[in-house]
Amino acid sequence: MRARIYKPAKTPTQSGQARTHQWVLEFAPASAREIDPLMGWTSSSDTLTQVRMRFASKEAALNYARENGIEAVVMTPRERRPNIRPGGYGENFATGRRGAWTH
Repeated sequence: MRARIYKPAKTPTQSGQARTHQWVLEFAPASAREIDPLMGWTSSSDTLTQVRMRFASKEAALNYARENGIEAVVMTPRERRPNIRPGGYGENFATGRRGAWTH
């Protein structure tokens, strides 16, 4: 069995950081998907691709893989740049604003 261990990125449609602090162990597909001749749906007899396990740390995920004989590849996450803008929404309408107020 092969698996990958990674730390998921935040979803692009949401601003929250939920589910990005845990590490995920996800199994690689063992067989190719097949196309159903009648309906055209793709299917697979491999049920391990549906399993996604979450761990509090990378070491815990690696220990689980080692204890169960799973060949795991660790994908290190890229660090996120802080996107912090000084001030808040009210600063857009401040009287001492540096830029021109366009609306």
